[in-house]
Parts: sequence; C-alpha cells; structure tokens
Amino acid sequence: MTSLKHSHTFGLNASCEKIHYIDSIEALKLHYQRSDRQAEYILGEGSNTIFLDDFEGDVVLNQLKGKAHQENENSHNLSVGSGENWHDLVSWTLAQKIYGFENLALIPGTVGGAPIQNIGAYGVEIAQFITSVEFYDIDENRMKLIKNEECRFGYRDSIFKHELFNRCFITAVNFLLPKKHTVNATYAPLDTLIKPCPEEIYTKVIEVRKSKLPDPKVQGNAGSFFKNPVISKEKLKSLLATHSKIPYFEVNDSAVKVPAAWLIDQLGFKGKEYRGVRCHDKQPLVLVNSGNGDGEGLLMLAREITQKVTQAFDIKLENEVRLVGRQGLVTL
Repeated sequence: MTSLKHSHTFGLNASCEKIHYIDSIEALKLHYQRSDRQAEYILGEGSNTIFLDDFEGDVVLNQLKGKAHQENENSHNLSVGSGENWHDLVSWTLAQKIYGFENLALIPGTVGGAPIQNIGAYGVEIAQFITSVEFYDIDENRMKLIKNEECRFGYRDSIFKHELFNRCFITAVNFLLPKKHTVNATYAPLDTLIKPCPEEIYTKVIEVRKSKLPDPKVQGNAGSFFKNPVISKEKLKSLLATHSKIPYFEVNDSAVKVPAAWLIDQLGFKGKEYRGVRCHDKQPLVLVNSGNGDGEGLLMLAREITQKVTQAFDIKLENEVRLVGRQGLVTL
C-alpha cells in the first residue's frame, strides 16, 4: 500500500494500492493500454479531494506540464498542460500583461481541475475564458477535444462531473483572453477599490483569501467544503419572512444564491469539532484537520451541518469537495 496523506491537502491518513505518475501523453496512453488495470482515481494536487479511508485501487497522478501562447490583434490564446498549478498560471499571465484571470488568484489546484469545477470567485467563472478542453477518452483509447458549449458548465459543475467522470483524463485546457479587458470589481471587498487595474485586483484577492482561509500547508483543509446553494426567489421570499437578514445574490430572474457560510454560522458551528475535524473558527464554510482527524469524524460533522441547515432553512447543502472512500466516491 502507498500513503496518500501528502497527496491530498486535507491530510487524512489514507493509502492506495499504487500511485501512477503521468508526465507525458505517451505515458498516459501506455498506462491506459495496460490490460491489468484495476479501480482507479485520477488526481491532481488533491486540493478538492479528501480520502476518507484507504482506497482499494490505484491513483493516477496528473503531472502534465507546459504552456503555449499565441496572440493576434484581439486576443491571447493559451494552451496549458492540465498538471500545471492554477495560481502559478494566474501569476504568469499577469507578468505577461495578459489579463482576465486576476479574480481567480490563489484558488488551489491544477489547470485540469479548473474546467471540472468551473472554478470561480468574485464574479468571475473560468468557463467564460475556456474555448476547449483536450482529454484522453479512457473507454475509447484515443485523444479527444470538447468545445466550451459542449462542456455544460454550471455553478461548480460541468460534464466532467457526470457523463465523463472517470472516463476521461484531461490533458490540456485552451483559453482565450481578450486584449480589451475590463476588470470585474463588483463583488465585495473588490468594490472598495477605486478604478483598480488587474494587478490591484490580483493583490487584493490574495490578501482577502489569505485573511479568510487557512493555509493547507499549515492546517489541513480542502477550501470551501460546501457549495453556496441556489434557491428560487419564491423560496427566498418565504425565508425572509422568518430570517430577515439572510444575505443573497441574484443569479437570474428566478433564482438567487445564498452564502452557505452564513447559514452554517447562524447554527453555531464555528469551532465545533468531531474526532479531530473542526469547522473553522473564522470561515465556517471550511472544515479543517486539527492534525489527528479521520474520515468518520469528517462525515459526522459534515452530515450534522447539512441536516441542521435543512431543518432550519429547508435548504439542502451539497459538498463541493469530492469525498473518496474504499470503493470510490462517498455521498453525504
């Protein structure tokens, strides 16, 4: 068995049968053409996966690197290896005076994880910059390309979480960033900046994220554990009758997004701990490993939070983080 403790940022003690390191397309094809493959889980930097228990299979670790940049009169076109670190890419684009990613600074994980999650922050989602995603189809043993409109991007969602889950290994993501760029400073606290440039947005986002979120290198965590729920405006109206201070953000004409952190905070979960897994003292949307946490403790705390939020607000929270047990994905 091979330890996974340092392969996922939550840092629970878990192991797998074997880790396969994929650093080239050739290595990828050779790996999936083997006839003796067993159950597998594809992993990047492990910032959005928590191994709750020993995984009875192999882990395939994405280490595909590389960046290609082309430009024309109107835009920058980037093709980036899926194993590249996301924040490093954001920093690199700003250094090259390529703008658009600045609101997404310091989001943990790899470039390959960005389209899977449709990562987003401060009013920007990565889907608006993706032109296509290149991947290896495991079932068909061949490379494919899927265009943006086929990816079915939604809030922290995409086709890669559904039909293509465990069927594809993302190899590269292709982006288009317009040269005529307007910064997005509509979300607090960016809205306090006066005519900010992209570099100022980048710096402020990093400052805010560092002040609110624990560093996984210091304290094991996987960032925001739950998604912010999207509810109908009709449901919001009934909630406001009993919870007049509930915050919300308009999604469209019929729906709003409610901060999960606010819901959790109202129920007094900050600092609550089960078997070494604690609801963070400053940001209740984040669950942390106190150092001796285990999978059972995490499930106990996460399930109590979801149950209490449902009872109090009639809102069902969904975990944003992937939970992996002995046989694969675990649901709350």
